[in-house]
Amino acid sequence: MNFSIKLGTLNSVFLVPASVVDEHIKIAGSAHLKVLLWLLRHANKNFTDQDIATSLSMCKSDVTDAINYWSKARVLLPFETNEAKVAKEPESKKYKTRRKFSPQTQILSPEFLAKRIQEDGKIDFLMQEAESIIGRTLSNIDSSILISIHDNDGLPVDVIVMLLRYAVSVGKQSMKYIEKLAISWAEEEIDTPQKADEKIRQLNETNRAWNILRRIIGVDKRSPTPREKEASSKWINSWHVREELIEEAYNRCVDAKGKYILGYMDTIIKSWQNKNIKTLKEAVDEKLFSKKLKSGKKRIASYDINKYKNFSVFD
Repeated sequence: MNFSIKLGTLNSVFLVPASVVDEHIKIAGSAHLKVLLWLLRHANKNFTDQDIATSLSMCKSDVTDAINYWSKARVLLPFETNEAKVAKEPESKKYKTRRKFSPQTQILSPEFLAKRIQEDGKIDFLMQEAESIIGRTLSNIDSSILISIHDNDGLPVDVIVMLLRYAVSVGKQSMKYIEKLAISWAEEEIDTPQKADEKIRQLNETNRAWNILRRIIGVDKRSPTPREKEASSKWINSWHVREELIEEAYNRCVDAKGKYILGYMDTIIKSWQNKNIKTLKEAVDEKLFSKKLKSGKKRIASYDINKYKNFSVFD
């Protein structure tokens, strides 16, 4: 059978990237291809997801899913205005930018997720490990977030698995927390198991320091403020201050001010650090010595005893 393609006028022709056929024709869904063809046909025009959905008689969510698919495949690139081009920094001053956390994560379709898991052994392994670590069946949102952490934020699968284990170890199984933590790791370029192991060690030390302070000041389990996290980590992890000394500083703070004041405690502990006081006994002895020194100064006579002895009533 012979075939011929009638192109008509050049105005009725539009280009399709070769990669669409070479790399995606087997795995892209029909909805993905329909949306891409529509986009290519209407290039350089302004439109919304809803415009495409109405034109193709599709659900808006399917259109958004298709656009997300082709964007990740780098077939579609974000529109850039001339003003944005001018505002760009020189190449030497460019920095990697990561997405900000948003609760409105793009939800991938079940069909796309199934294909991705089937065709990528690493993603398949990630999903199985995630379900085992978190202890529940992953929803579409859960799976979409994990794939986004891998694809958009650039974290390898083994690093994501380590992150999941850490999150569960501190009682944070929510995917919102996991995504937020993953974005912060990506910003710090925690992209190898070695870096992840060191990061987890630091996080565990910080958590341990806060838990010590939390028990001393008598608060229920809650997240520390940035100042509390910094101070407790400094005292315990950097200065190696004993728990008994931190408790003594807290007691002196309450005695003097009637309540817990982090800055007041820090002043006390810093003074001990400067005086090389390492034990509770040294801190108590130093306090007693200071009291004696002050009371001794109060008892000093305001006159010269030698002059008094030589004084005569006739002088």
